[in-house]
Amino acid sequence: MNGSHARTNTASESASASAPDADSVRQPGSADPRQEAPADLRLVPPALAVWAAAALALGVPGWWAAAGAVLCALAGLSLIAVSRAMACRYLGVPRRFRSPEAPRLPGRPGCAGPPGRAGPPVTRGPSGAARTRGHAWPRGTTAAGVLLCAAAGAVSAGLHAADVRSGPVPGLAQDYARVEAELTVTSDPRQTRPRVQGDHSTPVSLLLNAEITRLTAPDGAVTALSTPVLVMVAPGETATLWQRLLPSTGLHVEGRLAPPRHEGERVTAVLGADADDPPRVTVEPSLLHRTAGRLRSGLREATDGLEPDARALLPGLVVGDTSRVPPELHDAFRTTDLTHLLAVSGANLSVLLFLLIGPPGAALRSERRGLAPRLGISLRMTALIGGGIALAFVIVCRPEPSVLRAAACGLITLLAIGTGRRRSLIPALAAAVLLLVLYDPRLARSYGFLLSVLATGALLTLAPRWSDALQRRGVPARLAEVLAASGAAQAVCAPVVVVLASRVGLVAIPCNLLAEFAVAPATVLGFAALAAAPVAMPVAQGLATAAGWPTGWIASVARTGAALPGAEVDWPGGWRGAALLAVLTALSVPAARRLAGHPWVCSAAALLLVLAVLRPVPLTRMMTGWPPPGWAFALCDVGQGDAMVLAAGEDTGVVVDTGPEPRLVDRCLRDLGITRVPLLLLTHFHADHVRGLPGALRGRAVGAIQTTHLGEPPDQAAFVRRTAEAAHVPMIGAVPGERRREGPLDWQVLWPAADARGAWPALESEEPNDSSVTLLVRSGGLTLLLLGDLEPPAQRGVLRSHPAIPRVDVLKVAHHGSAHQDPALLRTARPRIALISCGADNPYGHPAARTLDALEAAGAKVLRTDTHGAIAVTGTGAGLRAAGRS
Repeated sequence: MNGSHARTNTASESASASAPDADSVRQPGSADPRQEAPADLRLVPPALAVWAAAALALGVPGWWAAAGAVLCALAGLSLIAVSRAMACRYLGVPRRFRSPEAPRLPGRPGCAGPPGRAGPPVTRGPSGAARTRGHAWPRGTTAAGVLLCAAAGAVSAGLHAADVRSGPVPGLAQDYARVEAELTVTSDPRQTRPRVQGDHSTPVSLLLNAEITRLTAPDGAVTALSTPVLVMVAPGETATLWQRLLPSTGLHVEGRLAPPRHEGERVTAVLGADADDPPRVTVEPSLLHRTAGRLRSGLREATDGLEPDARALLPGLVVGDTSRVPPELHDAFRTTDLTHLLAVSGANLSVLLFLLIGPPGAALRSERRGLAPRLGISLRMTALIGGGIALAFVIVCRPEPSVLRAAACGLITLLAIGTGRRRSLIPALAAAVLLLVLYDPRLARSYGFLLSVLATGALLTLAPRWSDALQRRGVPARLAEVLAASGAAQAVCAPVVVVLASRVGLVAIPCNLLAEFAVAPATVLGFAALAAAPVAMPVAQGLATAAGWPTGWIASVARTGAALPGAEVDWPGGWRGAALLAVLTALSVPAARRLAGHPWVCSAAALLLVLAVLRPVPLTRMMTGWPPPGWAFALCDVGQGDAMVLAAGEDTGVVVDTGPEPRLVDRCLRDLGITRVPLLLLTHFHADHVRGLPGALRGRAVGAIQTTHLGEPPDQAAFVRRTAEAAHVPMIGAVPGERRREGPLDWQVLWPAADARGAWPALESEEPNDSSVTLLVRSGGLTLLLLGDLEPPAQRGVLRSHPAIPRVDVLKVAHHGSAHQDPALLRTARPRIALISCGADNPYGHPAARTLDALEAAGAKVLRTDTHGAIAVTGTGAGLRAAGRS
């Protein structure tokens, strides 16, 4: 085949030599693969019409969707009729000749001319093809096609919505009825992430999608149906058995129905299965799914000996299996905008197709690259093999909508590599969008689908132009391609990310660039390990070990990027914030093009970006005034929870509690410049005080973790122990009355206190709040009383055991300013400043109005994190100040 290419090239060169003006007459879209015709956008409006109509129809009543579909269809058909009439009138053809039997005019269906009469004027295009004049007919048919496609999208969405709302399941879900159901599993089980709700953390549950095929209602009525539901299995002894279920498995389940938690979900109801009951299998999974399941489990087994990050990440890179990815690693990928690597995407399939055909740049040359030409495989057979790879990809990664979308995008990439012509790619992408939305209208409201289409469109349109511009400025071709692809995808996807997360990532592009070079080897070696595992596990383990090196590099890039102080910045959320970012991006692109010729300006901009990412504390303090100079105490803004820092020297602080969210406490400590924590004290084990512990430990030298004596609730106490062991930080218990010093700090444990016999606590209680470690702290001339979450009985116990509590400068009000406060303790402490840590719009009514009134009546200045943000205390005596960061 290479020889035939060489002969063709030789003949072409001879032809060019004999006809020196050939290049001047070569037209766009001709044989030269480097010369592209203008993009064909004719399918884009119909695809957008289907998308918009489906998105609208899913959110309106069924009769509205039907009415809209009918109106669009009637308008489209009417426009076709009007366009035909206008076309015939434009050509001057009498109406009596417009009959099916009469001779037709060229290019005008339905119009006929009289015998012997000439047709419409005919011209020749650049390629020699005949074409007729007149534009009314094409314009009319384009608009009509858009309207008819909108009608099709509305009909498809309306039918899907009606199907979801039909049957007895929606009504039973509204009544939270207990039912028996025969169902078919349609997805792999997946674990939920623990979330903090109030003072506890939600347990990790199992979720799996399924279709109810037979339902027995509470009244005994039996109905055959096909209704999608989400099965939720609470943690229990049988969780391992549930985790082994494969798609296509038939189950008999007893449980309680509930409505979906969010409108627009892909399910009709949530079916809560009994946690202690093992799954009762009625139908074994199909051979296809058993084979795919063995391949996936073989890959997990092959990765068992790898480092923790590589072991967790490699199955996710290859087949989207994120069951082992810990929350902190997932957060790091989210912060650096690398989460697309953890989900099945077109990139996975593209890597395999690149291996078969070669890199995209080779498609623009006459000699093909990759394994196919080296093995002498013809183009037609190469296309068939590529299709087989795509089919195997869908089977192993499950034929869910996200996987089907990835396969469609991967096949578009196959077309790009095979033809090297971008002109055919935009219609292919538009056709894929149109067909996928008609197949599953709920994709029209999927943010993942939107991001995938935007990224693919950017790679097909913006990236080649940006790459050419970079190469013209001397950037190497491969580096220019990677830079352009990453920048284009980030530019078009960032506004949608803002809608979801109200943030803008500043390290996304460099992190994607650094990870890009490791994705291909990790994916190829991972798929090789997947294929080898069923037949030769030692070979698969060797391949997995080799894949672990680039996979570990990707995890390191994510963790390092996420650890930078300015990895992401807050941005206004919602569609307004997205519109603002889109406008700024659109303005910055031409501005960057003009500034590219000014190296000093570019260097200054790059320096500003580096400073924004690194955020050195002196510069941040100068620009924002935070933290204020000489701060002694800081109350972090961590939402509904507690996290405090006592300054103990340069870059050093004693941390008291860590709040509910690792990211928030980590950000607070970064902003304060804390890199060394000699002691981290957890007042008690409620989730809103301890769940942020991984964030406080991240990248810091921590001497010890001190806790209270009462290990309640046990799941949170176990979480603290596991986290401390993983970080190799020792745990110690607080001792009644103990005193400690660290730099300028001197503190005493006031509570829990020992009783008269030396046993503790003095107050018999199994309430975690009443076991909060309470500190009386002195920092220079500053006195602070930190009450944790003490309730009134324990507050009275503090007064009984320490009646000589002095007046304090700063009081951290107990339990987020709840209404349960002991007036005698407030009168004794007489704080000058009272600080309350609470979340905005929290459901508990914190802080209580009567607590605020009591503090103000005692002469305290009250500041709260829900209105003032993070709060820092500076100065002593008459110079005592407290400032918020809001």
